[in-house]
Amino acid sequence: MNIRPDQIAKHVILVGDPDRVAVVSAHFDQIDHKVQHREFLTHTGIYKNVPISVVSTGIGTDNIDIVVNELDALVNIDFATRIVKEEKTSLNLVRLGTSGAIQRDISVGTIMASEFSIGFDGLMHFYAGSENIREIEMEEAFISQTSWREHLARPYIVRSSNKLLKHLTFQFETGINISSPGFYGPQGRQLRLALHDQELNHKIEAFRFKNYRITNYEMESSGIYGLAGLLGHEALTICAIIANRITLDFDSNYQVNISGMIEQTLDAIVNSTEL
Repeated sequence: MNIRPDQIAKHVILVGDPDRVAVVSAHFDQIDHKVQHREFLTHTGIYKNVPISVVSTGIGTDNIDIVVNELDALVNIDFATRIVKEEKTSLNLVRLGTSGAIQRDISVGTIMASEFSIGFDGLMHFYAGSENIREIEMEEAFISQTSWREHLARPYIVRSSNKLLKHLTFQFETGINISSPGFYGPQGRQLRLALHDQELNHKIEAFRFKNYRITNYEMESSGIYGLAGLLGHEALTICAIIANRITLDFDSNYQVNISGMIEQTLDAIVNSTEL
């Protein structure tokens, strides 16, 4: 990412698209740092007297593995000695993105905060202790209800930060997202290649666990939630629903909705006394 410890704030907005970094930082009163390395662009500045960073991750949990681990290193490893600090810093990682709904009654234009994220990518299985931050009972229910195929990576489910969910989402709807490792086959889209399970999206739509249902697809949250949980950070994803995969509706004016989502989230961060 090519940034120094003094160039990152405690509150970090994560966006996929590097072009969206400037959309977020345009709300800042001042920008103190601008750093870019490949698709990882960072702007750090001040919003209503509070330091905030916005970082682009690119697409997918493979990039998230880089970003979250390196953000943690910036605040919790002494770069001079390469020794982990005794006193740890916890970051607030808030992903702001776009997403497609997978329930008929979720209209485009909805702002959806993800209370849980289901990872199809397998990332968390590479880290020791992931079972301590995963929702194992919900995982088993998902595997059973979808007749999940054994040759695929085992889905893992991680909860968002209770603190961020409480203080940032009072104006948004909540649900469960799926973080997919691809845009086409893994999300049930088909061009020339056939799918292993043509009914998977219907099974996902029908999934129920207690009072929960799966609400939307995206591609990064499971990695953010999982790594944050293991490393001691707070994490939450908030997405604008720009399409509905069931009704085939699309929000052609979604940029206006994204701008409102950004401003509401920034205000919620600076107005909370507990973050």
